[in-house]
Amino acid sequence: MMLEKEFIRQGAGRNYNYSQDHCFIKLSSESTGGKLCMVEDTLKPGFNLGRHHHKIMTEVFYILEGSVTFVFDDETIIAQAGDTITVPPNVWHAAHCKAGGKMLTIFENGRFDEYLETLSRLSEQDFENETLMQSISASYDIYESPSR
Repeated sequence: MMLEKEFIRQGAGRNYNYSQDHCFIKLSSESTGGKLCMVEDTLKPGFNLGRHHHKIMTEVFYILEGSVTFVFDDETIIAQAGDTITVPPNVWHAAHCKAGGKMLTIFENGRFDEYLETLSRLSEQDFENETLMQSISASYDIYESPSR
């Protein structure tokens, strides 16, 4: 697959405005042959990303605005604007943002943009179906766990 240059302006890109965050796709996994995806994520006050891990995907979080708390099994890190956190495969993690903020996330070997697209097509009833949601998440290398 031959990759082509891509230019996406500020405030542009496919976007998904959910109850807890507003995501703009800045680099699609399709345009990189599934190798990379990059998302600009405006975190709304009270943002909460539950404990999960990935078997293949690596995530790189770069905090643009505000403060985001990352909770790992062995450590809690409060990341501020300008900080970067890299989460390799098989590391359980969660994230919280009380006051709201903004971050840029790079997904290596992940199709997180496709996951967001899939979620955007689901009904409220679909979101309540735990088996369906676990199946969808697993198909995008996202494995959730009960809180510790």
